[in-house]
Amino acid sequence: MTTFTAVENISRRNVLKLFGAVGGGLALGGTSLAWSPMALAQDKQALMNLFVAIGEDNKVYLTCHRSEMGQGIRTGIPQVLADELEADWDKVVVVQGLADKRYGSQNTDGSRSIRKHYQRMRQMGATARTMLEQAAAQQWNVPVSEVYAKAHKVHHKASNQSLSYGDLAIAASTLTMPELDTVSLKPESEFVHIGKSHTIVDMDAMLTGKAKYGYDIKLDGMLYASITRPPVLGSDVVKLDDTKARSIAGVVDIITLPVPKGAPLFQPLGGVAVIATNSWSAIEARKALVITWSESVNDSHDSDVYLKALVERVKQPGKVIRQFGESVTDWPADNTVNAVYTVPYLTHAMMEPPVATASVTADGCEIWASTQTPQSTQQNVAGALGLTQEQVKVNVTLLGGGFGRKSKPDFSVEAAVLSQKLMKPVKVCWSREDEIQNGYYHAISAQMYQAKVDDNKLPTALLARTGFPAISSTFAEGVEYPSDGELDLGFSDVPLALEHIQLEAVKATAHTRIGWMRSVCNIQHAFGMGSFVDELAVNANTPCIDMWRQLLGKARIENFENNGFKYGNYGEELADHPVDVGRFLNVLDTLESALAKAPKAAKNQGWGMSVHRSFVSYVAVATLVEVVDNQLKVIKSIAVMDAGTVVNPDRVHSQLEGAVIFGLSLAMMGDISFKHGKVVQSNFHDYPLMRLPQCPDIETHIVASTAKPAGVGEPGVPPVAPSLTNAIFAATGKRYRDLPLNKVLSV
Repeated sequence: MTTFTAVENISRRNVLKLFGAVGGGLALGGTSLAWSPMALAQDKQALMNLFVAIGEDNKVYLTCHRSEMGQGIRTGIPQVLADELEADWDKVVVVQGLADKRYGSQNTDGSRSIRKHYQRMRQMGATARTMLEQAAAQQWNVPVSEVYAKAHKVHHKASNQSLSYGDLAIAASTLTMPELDTVSLKPESEFVHIGKSHTIVDMDAMLTGKAKYGYDIKLDGMLYASITRPPVLGSDVVKLDDTKARSIAGVVDIITLPVPKGAPLFQPLGGVAVIATNSWSAIEARKALVITWSESVNDSHDSDVYLKALVERVKQPGKVIRQFGESVTDWPADNTVNAVYTVPYLTHAMMEPPVATASVTADGCEIWASTQTPQSTQQNVAGALGLTQEQVKVNVTLLGGGFGRKSKPDFSVEAAVLSQKLMKPVKVCWSREDEIQNGYYHAISAQMYQAKVDDNKLPTALLARTGFPAISSTFAEGVEYPSDGELDLGFSDVPLALEHIQLEAVKATAHTRIGWMRSVCNIQHAFGMGSFVDELAVNANTPCIDMWRQLLGKARIENFENNGFKYGNYGEELADHPVDVGRFLNVLDTLESALAKAPKAAKNQGWGMSVHRSFVSYVAVATLVEVVDNQLKVIKSIAVMDAGTVVNPDRVHSQLEGAVIFGLSLAMMGDISFKHGKVVQSNFHDYPLMRLPQCPDIETHIVASTAKPAGVGEPGVPPVAPSLTNAIFAATGKRYRDLPLNKVLSV
């Protein structure tokens, strides 16, 4: 049992004060962080990663330590809490948590917010419910077994008396809090909120314009900064003529920022910052700068030339990263199928570019940022300013999309450094051109797949190679091979039932900042594998869905024993989230049933499909296209997901719909290219996103599952591209192995 000390009680009162609760009340904080990825770095007596408070106003207050970027996490986590608490949904208030290492990891990425916090949120709700029942039993002087919580009240079975949570909050706060692992959880059959669709809690604010995003922050005396960053990674300012820029009304100062040496990390790129009293003056003055840049080792980087070399490299032996069975050396031409697939650099293109506002004073720094990683922001800002982390307060606004770009805190560091120099609040707003030309990019890639088939055209052996500059290159110099964690993303972890499997990686040096993007390496790996399976199906004159069944084999749990590698499984224990071939087959069956009811392909039309496991979820996608006179039209997409236990079905359907649109945008039009080390594209005219006339009818299905909650935000994207190109082959007989498709088709 855990007993609160006087200090902890003060902390609880401060929490309620922060929440704006009326009077006193009950606040819960757990002491165990053993489940957290950051647990080893934490104080074991730290407050729990989420706070629960019940005020005398009868409301339940929840601090959400995750970042809301449209995925609905500020709704999903409260749903779990409210269910175990037996709370009235209308009385739940969500408060956004600040950056604080005591929360455990706050990194909102990897599609893990629910899957990592589901059990703890249930325990937190159940703990509060238990204490409220105990308080009521004491007040009525009856055994606790005679009372029960329901619908935001505690009821006495015999007398039909009831007390509201607000009535009991003060009394409950004086009780000893039970250990979280000892409380009883509700049976799933009694769930009220979990598994039910709830409108996101921020919807009204979004619709009425009251929602606060990073760009909405305004402080008294705030200045605006617009920064010209090096056009080539590693170049620096040699000469600056800012005479004309300084003459523009509203300009306060022009500051040259240093270019960091070594690996990029999360450091700002450097360059020249124009600071003005308004954003327009800052932007116009920036245009007037005349800058001479130094040479860089990346000046010669040409993405077309680089990709051609990468294609040749994956045709040659690489470093073996997984092997099952003996190496195959006999590849007869009549019984061998092979192909190479490529994906270009990609960028996030979220609707709200990076933005942060910083206010540095003699006491420390306060930041307002649309960040996915408030703790990393806190750490990096503190390091840049020479402060302790405790001196940096990070407020998390709503994010207008993130997709992984806002998990890098470089833009927040820029704002903090400039504010420290000027000792005034400074907002740094990245333009669309900044975001596209100075980002952290999804890696350019090439993959080779080669299969040996028997006389019935069924595969017996697979050889595959992948090559792409690693994300690890952003954190260390000299990295030439992708990390095991990147190779685990849809390449080494496909559970094929073949006698011979050999998977290899080849060298690829980075020439720009490589970073996480929605679905990460699953993007290229699912495209390669999903396309190749379709090629095998065509070669065998069998439906693609049946070829997948053939390759996957019988339902089983695949643990990759005797394969020569250790599978990371997205940071999850295989015991909790096994690679379950039965669930693969189940989503294929569900997709096949949906296809049976879908429109048949007419003249110049074709259906294509693919399936993929990522972020411990299983997704199958089918796409119907039409191609007439080289004009591609995507007519319909069907997406099926098994994400285990689902908290908010509405958000899962929405995330699947968004994943289809995101995946189609990348496959049809996504392309970042480099010439002379510089990004060629600059805005949506040459890095387009899917528009309404291009968007297909989207049908989504959630497979009922009792498995533990799995990822939702990212798993829907990977199978989209191969389903599209496979559909185009079905419609035209032409196989496209290089993305994007707008290089060969009108889209």
